[in-house]
Amino acid sequence: MNLTKRIKALTALGEHLSQKDEYLEAVMHRSMYHNPWFTMENQRQAVEAIRQNFLAEEKLRAWVQRYHMPEETTKMKNVGIVMAGNIPLVGFHDMLCVFLSGHRSMIKLSDKDPYLLPYLLQILARIDQDTEAYFQMVDTLKGFDAVIATGSNNSSRYFDYYFSKIPNVIRKNRNAIAILSGEETEEELKALGQDVFNYFGLGCRNVAKIYVPEGYQFDALLEALHEYREIVLHNKYKNNFDYNFAIQVLNKVPYLSNGCIILIENRSLQSRVGELHFEYYSDPVELEQEIDQRAEEIQCVVAREGVLERSTLPFGKAQQPELWDYADGVDTLEFLLNI
Repeated sequence: MNLTKRIKALTALGEHLSQKDEYLEAVMHRSMYHNPWFTMENQRQAVEAIRQNFLAEEKLRAWVQRYHMPEETTKMKNVGIVMAGNIPLVGFHDMLCVFLSGHRSMIKLSDKDPYLLPYLLQILARIDQDTEAYFQMVDTLKGFDAVIATGSNNSSRYFDYYFSKIPNVIRKNRNAIAILSGEETEEELKALGQDVFNYFGLGCRNVAKIYVPEGYQFDALLEALHEYREIVLHNKYKNNFDYNFAIQVLNKVPYLSNGCIILIENRSLQSRVGELHFEYYSDPVELEQEIDQRAEEIQCVVAREGVLERSTLPFGKAQQPELWDYADGVDTLEFLLNI
């Protein structure tokens, strides 16, 4: 398949996902029973984000035009992809990059997300049977020329050792942060709630920590986040919330809570399910310097435009990446075009 045909197939997949698909709904139900974190709402949200942001023809063409990408691939290589399973279809972008670069994906699915991606590839094969040559599901990676692996900080050390002799992209734990100035509107604070609560906060692009100015009053924030109170009706989230709440009480750790989230002053950029860390700042320049120093822990920064000198995402957009918003800031497509 040449590049034009690959883009055409992906566009057709996007068009299919815009229509009702009862079998896809059945696959989502199966995924939900297999992994209760994958609610129907979260799976639909993930599929819709992929359809809108990754499979629109004009976006795909604009994206590939940024690279010296040949129409015909001279040599197809095998690229191993070790996928994470923290949120639905989290590895789709890596697979998309491999496909567009003209290589074959050898996909090691996460045990937490074994059903959705294979079905999307079945749809793609029905659209164009030639796509089947570009994807292979494997239990063990063997015979690959490069690898993209996503995991925890602990697993990344294993990946670094095991894949050290071949071209690789190894991803570790990261989180999004948000910077508040104290002048945010009610709508902006509610939008921040999407960055915090989408996918139960399990994604690397979820806001796990906020920085607030000294003397910040949390009442408006807590009230805005209370709009998402129905999240505690989810059994696994509620269990985590109750457990973490009890830990803070027993350890006599100061906290703020509105019944669906616990705010704790903590320097760590990673917070547990049901918690949101915060830290005070007094000087935006010093805050910028700290963000630079901790860049390897941060996936993206959410803030009002102009609060920081750097580029930031608007509130509510952390979990809506575009094709060119690469995880960990590593240009996956450029990497694949040069292996």
